[in-house]
Amino acid sequence: MIIEPSLVRGLIAAQFPQWSDLPVEAAGTGGTANAIYRLGADMSVRLPRTEGSAADVATEHHWLPKLAPRLPFPVPTPLAQGAASEGFPRPWSVHTWLDGVNPAPGDATASSDLFAADLAEFVLALRRIDPQDAPPAYRAEPLASRDEATRTALASVGGVVDVEAATTEWKEALAAPPHTGRPVWVHGDLQPGNVLVDDGRLTAVIDFGCTGLADPALDLIAAWYLLAPDARDTFRTALAPDDATWARGRGWALSIALLELAHYRETDPRMARIAVHVIEELLHSR
Repeated sequence: MIIEPSLVRGLIAAQFPQWSDLPVEAAGTGGTANAIYRLGADMSVRLPRTEGSAADVATEHHWLPKLAPRLPFPVPTPLAQGAASEGFPRPWSVHTWLDGVNPAPGDATASSDLFAADLAEFVLALRRIDPQDAPPAYRAEPLASRDEATRTALASVGGVVDVEAATTEWKEALAAPPHTGRPVWVHGDLQPGNVLVDDGRLTAVIDFGCTGLADPALDLIAAWYLLAPDARDTFRTALAPDDATWARGRGWALSIALLELAHYRETDPRMARIAVHVIEELLHSR
């Protein structure tokens, strides 16, 4: 379904007429899960592209107001929940607008120790939140359960990445002891499209559709999705994971990147470039 500004204006006029006079403009390319539009100066409109991401609307409206006061960086505040209609067949949402830009793989922000420390502070604060009644994260499964899907992705990306080296890396991650402690709150998808930065610092974390309880190794994917080697060391030192957790974090980053590369290589060059960057970072670092 093609989502145009005229559709967004129509939805706002029909369901939230108090905002119908505000300008609507596309916010960059949007994400893979949501089309994102800026509404006026202070709000954003998020329209799910798939049925799966439509389920995230209720999750974010319920949990973001509870998580936000306990986090050290801004997260979107849900302002209104739009209903499915003839014009758009899924629930949708209006959130506060947060300033900043998405980092690009390998840019100057990736080398910032301050950014790495900010990320670690965010992850630690999220982990400390009481898990009572929290839902499982989108990626709450054990890493080993992704073996078949990861190997299928590996078989499809030959010529783009070093499949032999990536297979060895995957086997090493699977050999790490599994997580046996209680699950913790995780963001679940700490990669470039879901964080905002300015001048080498984290300014906000967005898109909590994957949030919930999971292995703490899951949020370590930020080390390879967002950071260069030196800053990665800063991140690791601040979080102090044991070797098994770090190894599982490597495995999570590799598995997610391989599946994204296999899925997006022909349809979304930006996502494919990010995935290749992550895989190369993993294969050339320890």
